[in-house]
Amino acid sequence: MAEDDKRKSGQDRQVLALVVEYEGPEELCRDYTENLSSGGTFVHTDRALAVDELVSLQLSFPRLLTPLKISGVVRWVRTLGDSEGEVGVGIEFTDFAGGAREELEKVIEHISASDPDYVQPGIKVLLVEDNPHVAALIRDGLRSGRYSDVDVECVGASDGREALRLLHTQNFDVLVIDVNLPVVDGPAVITALREDDVHKTMPVIAVSAGGEVARQEAMEAGADFFLDKPMRLREIFATMHLLLDGQPTQ
Repeated sequence: MAEDDKRKSGQDRQVLALVVEYEGPEELCRDYTENLSSGGTFVHTDRALAVDELVSLQLSFPRLLTPLKISGVVRWVRTLGDSEGEVGVGIEFTDFAGGAREELEKVIEHISASDPDYVQPGIKVLLVEDNPHVAALIRDGLRSGRYSDVDVECVGASDGREALRLLHTQNFDVLVIDVNLPVVDGPAVITALREDDVHKTMPVIAVSAGGEVARQEAMEAGADFFLDKPMRLREIFATMHLLLDGQPTQ
């Protein structure tokens, strides 16, 4: 979680608004299940906060239409001088009584289900590319919205083993994967994907500078489409839309 903050004036006490930004809905829902639902949480911040200080948590991620707000109070503080753990504060929620917890849990359920009344529709892409410069160019281009009116969330992995771990812990709409990868190569990842009932129909775009040999390896493993490097972002978007709309592939 990343956090930002600002202060709001009040007649009696100042209330510190902590804006907690998640990468996406799954991270927020996971944090709620593992931490927030217990009635409190830890927030990483280097702000000088005091025990008993009032706070207002605003939980959000890029496609969340309305941030979630939870009131709380600082119960303990961990500073740079402490020997262990991240710098930050422990917060106890103060508005979980009177049905507020149940109402928040209903909202979390809507977010988890990607309800369009709560979450802006989008595409979640797993990009597997071991060249950090190429990965950054593709990731930034996908997120820019320049070639599509659909919001794109892009999660990156630099090798096939990390890609397989992410595929088993998160939900994705499209896999964009390089054929030549360290640890576990692209075709092996695609083969494992096609043998998994949960992911066997996920659209897969393989990319490589390896020419016809790489293309054949990727398509035999189960890729839906192959793009030669260097490819244009417009090609990736067009291919994603073809696959997501159920159009014939190569």
